[in-house]
Order: sequence, then structure tokens, then C-alpha cells
Amino acid sequence: MSYVLNTPEDRAAMLARIGVGSVDDLFANIPPDLRLGRPLDIPAALGEMELQRHLERLAARNTSAAEAVCFLGGGAYDHFIPSAVDAVAGRSEFYTAYTPYQAEASQGTLQAVFEFQTLMCRLTGLEVANASLYEGGSAVAEAVLMALGVTGRTGEVLVAESVHPEYRQTLETFAANLNCRVRTLPTPDGFLNPDDVKAAANDSTVAVVAQSPNFFGHMEEMQAIGDAARKVGAVFVASFDPVMVGVLKRPGDYGADIAVAEGQGLGVPLGFGGPYLGILACRGDAEYVRKIPGRLVGQTTDRNGKRCWVLTLQTREQHIRREKATSNICTNQGLLALRAAVHLTALGPLGLRDTAELCVRKAHYAADVLCQVPGVSLRFKTPFAREFALKLPGDVPAVLAKLRAAGYHAGLPLGRWYPDLAGCVSVAVTEKRTRAEIDGLAAALRAAL
Repeated sequence: MSYVLNTPEDRAAMLARIGVGSVDDLFANIPPDLRLGRPLDIPAALGEMELQRHLERLAARNTSAAEAVCFLGGGAYDHFIPSAVDAVAGRSEFYTAYTPYQAEASQGTLQAVFEFQTLMCRLTGLEVANASLYEGGSAVAEAVLMALGVTGRTGEVLVAESVHPEYRQTLETFAANLNCRVRTLPTPDGFLNPDDVKAAANDSTVAVVAQSPNFFGHMEEMQAIGDAARKVGAVFVASFDPVMVGVLKRPGDYGADIAVAEGQGLGVPLGFGGPYLGILACRGDAEYVRKIPGRLVGQTTDRNGKRCWVLTLQTREQHIRREKATSNICTNQGLLALRAAVHLTALGPLGLRDTAELCVRKAHYAADVLCQVPGVSLRFKTPFAREFALKLPGDVPAVLAKLRAAGYHAGLPLGRWYPDLAGCVSVAVTEKRTRAEIDGLAAALRAAL
């Protein structure tokens, strides 16, 4: 491994150069009661050979989606990725690129980002898309930060309980020290009742956040929810699924002000939870564009009349005065955005529609087959797309452990986030799952029960 140590003489020379007597002096501005006053509870250092063996043992504890038939969902799905995605994204000029601080010298990166933004606008039906965020949860939080700036309000943010629970946790973390409160609207039937939004929303409501298909896989009444938000002047934030818009309405088609999504399904492998891709698009009104986080790449011509690309808007604290910055979102999420752009280009509109249709048909076939197992039933009766909640008899973690042993990642235990759904599991079915695999899961579930 590459490692260059600092000798005591090196450290003494560096401290002398900056004019302090010890390393402790570097932390003099931190009050003593806030400093770590105890030794860290970590084991003794290992030699390189022992350390390598230790890390190999830890890595061997991981189970990848490829080692079992994957029916996992909840925001991360086992979709097919065309080989063109790795071929393009793996090229060194893209793979090693970073944030284009000297934009005019980064034409390839800027063009790739511009293509991504264009595709996201077509995918969402909205006018402006940024150059990607970290993942779906941060996209929801950034959308609410935008809503605060657009509305100037300091009231409540109404969030459906059917929104991904980790997205809601991220939003609550962001909002903890802001002038707004996050209020969760219950969804006991697996979807948000628009009448509940109408009853809760008022002239101080900052935003209404809903997800469709939601965390349980069901479609929300997004048009009615958006109408209720607009009636009181709140921003309507729609969390959508970029794969399922192949067969469902786009956020812009039902009046979303801001659309956000987890883009993992667009050419990004499961990867033990990341890195993933946050999508954010919004209306083209100036008050929205000026509050959008990250960067906007635009197309223009150079002095010779040739097409080129520029950073049109960059509201990051590295580029402008800190008090005017919207967010410091950046990093090499551009590489994940590139993967999404290549993936969508390879599929095309018809390919995306076919993918979504296969997911819907196979999910409904799986639901029918699995519900034939004695004691198994659908938890909710509302329409669903790619995933659905099953109610199981017996101990859900024990059943899932048996199914893992039989070669199936059978789903997510919903009791992890929803105590009243402790007897339920969420099952996701993508275009990759075959009839034989679905029938095999049903047979394994019958045996496990």
C-alpha cells in the first residue's frame, strides 16, 4: 500500500514553520470540554499481512445480489445494465474527471452533464435539471431547501408516511436547525389520502412531499395532492421512479414544482448501497432556477461559431459568496450521471417503456403466485407497480433467513421502519426476474413456512 510516514523530526519542522509548539496547539480554538479527553476504544495496530487477512475476512461476510436471486427493492433494484454503460463510463477521461472548476477546459465533462440534464428534463417533463445529487434522500432534502427559499415561509413541510423512511430521516436531519417543521401524514392504507393534505395544509405550509410509486410500491393520487399544495401556495415536491415513468405519468404532467428521484435504476449497480445518484428537476421560473443546488451546464457557441458548453449557473460556496450559496453538492456524482445518460441512451424511449412494462407484469405475476402460498396475502389492496407488500404468517426475519439459505434475497422486512407492519415484507420484481425464479421463490416460501 502507498504510505509515507512523518517522522518526529518532520512533524517538528512543520510545527515550527507554522509557528506553534505542538499538535495540541492546533486545536486551541476548540474548548477543552469539547475535545476528546479519553483514548479511543480501538484495537492495537496490525501488521500489513495480518491487516490484509482481517479485511478479507470482513469482506467475505458480505453477500452480493449476484449470489442469490434478488427480489430486494426499497429504492435499490437489480435492473439490467447494458454493457455500453461500463464501456463508456470506464473510459479514463470520464472515470478520473472531477468537478470542472476551469469549465472551459472540461468540454467533454460538460457535454456529458448537459446530455444528462437534457435527458432528465425529458424524463420528468420539467424545464430545468441540475448536474445530479448524492442520492434520493439528499434530493428530497435539497428540494425542501429550495422550497424554503422559493416561498420564504417558515411553517410546516408535509411529508407522506409512504415516502421512503430513509428519505424522511434525511429530511428531518436537514430540517433540525432550519425555520421549518417536518410533519408526517399517516398512510395506514398504503397511500396518502389527498383529503388529509387539504386538512393539514395552510398559508404557512412550505411544501408537500409525496412519492409515487411510494415505498410500498403503490401509486399515489399525485394530481390531487399537487392541487391541494398549490391551493395554499406550497411547493409540490414529487419523488418519482425514473424507470417506472416508462409507463406512468411524468412529474411535470401532473403539475409537480420539483421532481426528485433515486437514479440507481438507471445503469448504477447495487454496490452495497452506493455510490448512487440523486435526480432533481424543477420548473423553469427564475425563483426556482436561482435556488437549485449544484451546477447547471448550458450550451452555447465559441468565438469561431462552434458548439460548446459552459457552466451557466454554479451556486456553490466555492464559486460565489458563501451567504449566497444554495448547497455545496458536487463531487464526482457526475460519473453516476454519465452512467444514467448512457443507460437511457442505450435503452431509448421504447426500451424504457418495455423495461417498465416487464417490471409491472412480472410483479403482478409474482404477487399472484406468492399469494397462493397458504397464509400469505397482499397487505394493501391498492394498485402497485414493481413492488408490493406481503403479509406473512410467522416470524418474518426467520422466514427471510430460510429463504436466503435457499438462494433467494426474498425482500425487505417492513417492520424495520414501520412497527405496525412487523409481519410484512416488501418484494420487488424487475425485468431480470424469470418465471422460473418467481415460481422458485414461491416454492421456497411454501417450504419455509
